[in-house]
Amino acid sequence: MLATIFRQPRPVLGMIHVGALPGTPASAAPMSALIAAAVAEAKVYADAGVDGVIVENMHDTPYLKGRVGPEIVAAMTQLTAAVKATTGGPVGVQILAAANREALAVATITGADFVRAEGFCFAHVADEGIIDGCAGDLLRYRRQIGGDAVQIWADIKKKHSSHALTADLDIGGVAEAAGFMRADAVIITGSVTGDPPRIDDVRAAKEAGVPVILGSGVSSKNLGRYFELADGFIIGSAFKEGGRWQGSVERARVDAIMSTAARLRRRH
Repeated sequence: MLATIFRQPRPVLGMIHVGALPGTPASAAPMSALIAAAVAEAKVYADAGVDGVIVENMHDTPYLKGRVGPEIVAAMTQLTAAVKATTGGPVGVQILAAANREALAVATITGADFVRAEGFCFAHVADEGIIDGCAGDLLRYRRQIGGDAVQIWADIKKKHSSHALTADLDIGGVAEAAGFMRADAVIITGSVTGDPPRIDDVRAAKEAGVPVILGSGVSSKNLGRYFELADGFIIGSAFKEGGRWQGSVERARVDAIMSTAARLRRRH
């Protein structure tokens, strides 16, 4: 499934956390500046050989739950199109929080390759409240708008959330359910941004037979530990100045991780 998007096995993807978008509480910069910053980071990633990027509105706190306004869709469309034109490679879209239909629309219109979806199956309690499963609605919407080429990567037991509602379901069972509900991949995270996943969780998810992407806490120090277990890696904090997601992409950090990835690929 991932081979239809990526040329390299076990792709490494970099996060582009775009600046606060119009109408959000922290919004300050005009769209021209937001686009320029996103393009600059996309160029760093492309020049360093990163296999793909994800465009995400992480600075839009506090997030709305399961929806965003047309101004956010318009802004994310401009930003994603600019990043896609810059890298020419695989691009994903995530719109927080759980604005999965909007992300899918942006990805379809801009020619992006996948969306990162929260609350795809089952439910959890996020900062914003209860996030319900959306698979049935989302996949029907994808068919309606002609977006079948856009893959759905589903977060399961995701970070920054309580999973008391599904405490009787292990992560392997949730991964299996996501696959049954036609997710193209599942994303495993630690408990918070920058926190690596548990090895046992990664192994359990892999047993479900769905591609497993690691979505937090991966760095040059632990990539080798996970490399044989996972099918891909989304990296944000470890690529940024000071190891903080709020920082700018730092070329030396990107080079260090991509060098480690290249060495691990040669071994496998």
